[in-house]
Amino acid sequence: MSGRVREETRARWHRFEALWRRSMQLRVVVSTLALSLAVVIVLGMVLQWQITSQLLDSKERAAIQQAEVSLPILERELTAVDPNSDSVAEQLQAALNRLTTSSSGQSTTETVAGAFTPVLVDGRAPGERSKQPAAGPIEDVPEDLRGFVERGQLATKIYTVQRDNGPVTMVIVGTPVSSATRPLQIYLLFPLTAEQTTLAVMQRTLLVSAIVLLALLGAITNLVTRQVVRPVRQAAQIAEQLAEGDLDKRMRVIGEDDVARLAESFNEMADSLKQQITQLEEFGQLQRRFTSDVSHELRTPLTTVRMAADVLHASREEFPPGLSRSTELLVDELDRFELLLADLLEISRLDAGVADLAAEKLDLHEISERAAESVRAIADTSGVELRVFAPADGTDLNIVADARRVERIMRNLVANAIDHAEGGPVELRFGGNEQAVAVTVRDYGVGLRSGEAELVFTRFWRADPSRNRRSGGTGLGLSISLEDARLHGGTLDAWGEPGEGSCFRLTLPRKPGKEPETSPLSLPSTRRIAAPEALLATGVERPSEGEGEQEVRDQGPARLTEESWEEK
Repeated sequence: MSGRVREETRARWHRFEALWRRSMQLRVVVSTLALSLAVVIVLGMVLQWQITSQLLDSKERAAIQQAEVSLPILERELTAVDPNSDSVAEQLQAALNRLTTSSSGQSTTETVAGAFTPVLVDGRAPGERSKQPAAGPIEDVPEDLRGFVERGQLATKIYTVQRDNGPVTMVIVGTPVSSATRPLQIYLLFPLTAEQTTLAVMQRTLLVSAIVLLALLGAITNLVTRQVVRPVRQAAQIAEQLAEGDLDKRMRVIGEDDVARLAESFNEMADSLKQQITQLEEFGQLQRRFTSDVSHELRTPLTTVRMAADVLHASREEFPPGLSRSTELLVDELDRFELLLADLLEISRLDAGVADLAAEKLDLHEISERAAESVRAIADTSGVELRVFAPADGTDLNIVADARRVERIMRNLVANAIDHAEGGPVELRFGGNEQAVAVTVRDYGVGLRSGEAELVFTRFWRADPSRNRRSGGTGLGLSISLEDARLHGGTLDAWGEPGEGSCFRLTLPRKPGKEPETSPLSLPSTRRIAAPEALLATGVERPSEGEGEQEVRDQGPARLTEESWEEK
C-alpha cells in the first residue's frame, strides 16, 4: 500500500514538474503568489506587532492612571486601621471593598482600563511574605514585582495566572501605600481578556484579507500573464503547423500594441518562408525533371555511339597503335557514361519519391559476399585484400529487403573502400539482433578529416579531388546508397580519422519500414594510431568455419600503439 502511494506521489510530481517546465504562465503565477505571500506575511507580522504594542501600552497607561486615582482613596480608608488589632486582614479587606464600591474609584478611567481586582498587602514583615496579612488574591502577584514595590517603587508587569477556566493574562500594577501606622502595598490586576479578543478578531481579519488578496492577485496575474502568453502559444502552435507543411497558417493581428507587431512580423516571416519554399520546390521539381529528361534523351544517342564504339573496338587490332588505344579509352568512358546515366535516373526517381521496393527474404551475408566478388577484380588490381568475416555465433542475418538495392549499397561501399584503402585490407563484419542486422565496411587507408563524415554522402563530393578513382565511380554511389538505406527504414553511418582509415556501417531493419532503435554493431573508436608500413606487414587468412568470435576479432592488419611507435 505504501509503495503504491509512493508511486502515485512520484507520478504526480513528475507530471507537475513537466507542467512547470512547459507552462510559463504557471511559473509566473506561482512566483507572483509566492512573493505576494511573503510580503503579506511580513506585513501581517508588522501590523500585529504594532497593534499589540499599542494595545498593551494603552492598557498599561490606563492601569497606572487607575492606580494613581485609587491610591488617595485607599490611604484615606486605611487611616482607621488599628495597627495593634489581630484582624488586620479583615480591616484590609474592608478597605478594598470600600475602594471597589466608591464612586470616585469608578471614574472615567475605568472605561479605558476596564475592571480590575485589587490586592492589599501588609508590609510590616517584608522578610516573611507568607506571614504578611493581605486582602485579595495575593497568590496571583509575582514575587519579583512584590520585591520592586516593597522597595518603594511603582512597578508593572504582564503576567499569566492559572484559573479554573484556563490561563488568564493580566497587567499587574503595584505601588506602595503611605500610612502612618504600617507600610502597605496595593496591587491592581487588570485582565487582558478584551484586548486578547480584539487581537483575535484582528488576526482573523488579517488572515481573511490575506487570503482574499492572494486570490485576487493570483486571478489578476493569471489574467495579465494569459494576455501575454496566449499570442506566444498561438505563435508556437502555428510554427508547428508551418513545420508540418501547412504554409497558409497565420496569426491573428488585434490592435497596434507590441503583441500585434509581433503577430505582423510573424506573418511576414511566414509569407517569406512560404514564398522561398515554393520557389525551392519549383526549382527542385524543375531540376529533377531536367535531370530525368536529359538522362532519357541521352540514352538514344548513347546507344548509337555505343554501337559504333563496339564496332571500332572489335576492329581495334587492325588500327594503328594510337587509334587502337583511343578505341579502348572510348569504350571505357562510354561504360562510365552509362553508369552515370543510370545513377542520374535512379537519383531522379528517388527525388521524385516514386522509387519502390521489391522486398523479398534474403541473407545479408550472402548479398555482401556477392557484392564483394563483383568488385574483387578491382581489388586485385589495386592490391587490396577483401576480408569477409562470417557472422559470429551463427547470427541470423535474414531480412526482408530489396536484393538489388542492398547489393548496390554493398557494392558502392566496398568499391569506395578499395579506392581509399591505400593498398590495405578491406574488412566486412556482420551483426544482428531482434530488430535489425548490420554490416560494417572497414578500410585502413587515408581516413577522413574532422567534419568529412557528414559530407561523404553529398552528391559528387570528393575528399581529395586529385585522387584517381580505381572503380570508375560517378560520385553518386554513396548518395544513392544512403537513399536506398532510408527507403528500407535503415541508416548508413560513416566514421573516419586521418591515418586510421574509415568505416561505413549499414543498419537495416528485419522488415522494411520498422526503424531500429540501435545498431547491432558499433563504429570504431580512436584509440590507436596506424603504422602505415605495418598495414600489410601480416597477412591473415580468412577464418575457417567453426572458429570462435575471439579469433575473428583478433584478425586484422598489424597495428602499433602510440608508445610502441615512439619506441620504434
